[in-house]
Amino acid sequence: MNTEIFGIVVTFLLAIGISIPLGKYIAKVYAGKPTLLDGVFTPLEKLFYKSSKIQPEQGMNWKQHLAALLTINAVWLVIGFILLMTQGSLPFNPDKNPNMSPDLALNTAISFLVNCNLQHYSGETGLTYLTQIWLMFLQFVSAATGMAAAVAVFEAFKNKTTTLLGNFYVYFVKSITRILLPLSAIVATILIFQGTPMTFEGKDTITSMEAEQVEVSRGPAAAFIAIKHLGTNGGGFFGTNSAHPLENPTYLTNMTEMIAQLIIPLAMVFALGFYINRRKFSWMIFLTMTVGFLCLAVPNVMMETNGNPNIAAMGVDNSLGAMEGKEVRLGAAASGFWSIVTTVISTGSVNSMHDSSIPLSGMNELLAMMINSFYGGAGVGVLNFFVFIVLAVFISGLMVGRTPELLGKKIEAKEMKIAMIVALIHPLLILGGTALGAAFPDLTRDTLNNPSFHGFSEILYEYTSSAANNGSGFEGLGDNTPWWNFSTSVVLLLGRYLPIIGPVALAGFLAHKRYVPESAGTLATDTTTFGTIVLTVILIVAALAFFPVLTLGPIADYFTTISL
Repeated sequence: MNTEIFGIVVTFLLAIGISIPLGKYIAKVYAGKPTLLDGVFTPLEKLFYKSSKIQPEQGMNWKQHLAALLTINAVWLVIGFILLMTQGSLPFNPDKNPNMSPDLALNTAISFLVNCNLQHYSGETGLTYLTQIWLMFLQFVSAATGMAAAVAVFEAFKNKTTTLLGNFYVYFVKSITRILLPLSAIVATILIFQGTPMTFEGKDTITSMEAEQVEVSRGPAAAFIAIKHLGTNGGGFFGTNSAHPLENPTYLTNMTEMIAQLIIPLAMVFALGFYINRRKFSWMIFLTMTVGFLCLAVPNVMMETNGNPNIAAMGVDNSLGAMEGKEVRLGAAASGFWSIVTTVISTGSVNSMHDSSIPLSGMNELLAMMINSFYGGAGVGVLNFFVFIVLAVFISGLMVGRTPELLGKKIEAKEMKIAMIVALIHPLLILGGTALGAAFPDLTRDTLNNPSFHGFSEILYEYTSSAANNGSGFEGLGDNTPWWNFSTSVVLLLGRYLPIIGPVALAGFLAHKRYVPESAGTLATDTTTFGTIVLTVILIVAALAFFPVLTLGPIADYFTTISL
């Protein structure tokens, strides 16, 4: 067990160690400063701009940023929906997988478009190689979309007063060519050498230890798995995701995949500090996020390694921890840590079945997505945290009787309204969706794998995962029905784009304001004290919004188990 804990600590420290220089590199990329990859990618980018008639030197205001973002995303949605509806008759289908139904195709296209990858189909049996490649494309562009939106916010604080926030297409293209593609090549190479398939051949036949012939699916898995983690997407090439022995063959690949999903969200925090030349500010954000992360991760590791006390009370050996739904090659500790990494980061990939977690572990997984601000997804994690910074600045200003200022820009009524709307959208989508699911039991009852409180948690988890653009699930839930496909599609779209539109608009308004030089009376936003205020605001909002519903789900489930 000590070895397992050591592996977790090493994984986390390696991720932090990589993210700091990566953040500096990312800031250089977006600022247009020279990097080692210029000779490779500058000619390709120029060719792309020329062929698509993009003018990279032309700045955009916040409205133009959002218009470009939403338009290009709408095009990808239409293409993806058509491909999934017709995949059975298209090339690269050696296993003869059929077309998707309209409701499932819509849900899948939306889910991968919005960086969620909520999979209501079963991996290798639900898609062809062609549509797997299309979804892999969406994993690149959805991550780049969030990163480009975050840089627009960075730009608002880099300049004292401006209406222009850079060029969306430049940020978008550079996110793919300079960041996501090189890192994906490295991660995919590690996976290939550890045994993950990378082929266009169909199923292979192996002989099991019982001398039976078994067909095993293959495909271009390594490339898909690399970007699913680096882009905080999370969709599994295989149905059981990173619990599958070909998707995550060894403890080394388990560490690699955890580091991969951590480094870009962490690096974007440090990139902010390098980009606007306020490194102490980025360290405040990082440390605040890390405290919140550890408050969720440490208890999960402890609970999963201690196992279910009811099993121990029966005289059954419980020394390996809570191993139901987990892989022996990975262990309870690494699975417990992954369950918080993937829900905090908004990746949604799983190396164990969250439906089998200890009830309070399941609560922490839900809380990680409900808070949705500790690290978060690629780019959008910074956007979510930015909203709470604005709220904390305003509250702090009221406490000391001064006009709230953030990095030289006054926070006034318009900015507060936008921040509050964005902060309340997330609980509204989760609680509203869960309420509808519970209010119409004829639509959901037969899809639940468990009765009573845990069944309610399955409903709650599905809508929480959708609203947080996470994609993981309590996979006892039979979610491939018209109700789940359509209802979660609505939550997916609103949960993705409204929290992007709000912060980018907020950044546009702040960028246009007159810069106010800092003075002795200015609230310092790069201190531990301010970080504590931000964390307190986040926890108060989460507690007020979600404690009642958590009481009805995982908390009640926990008290049921200890009363047995």
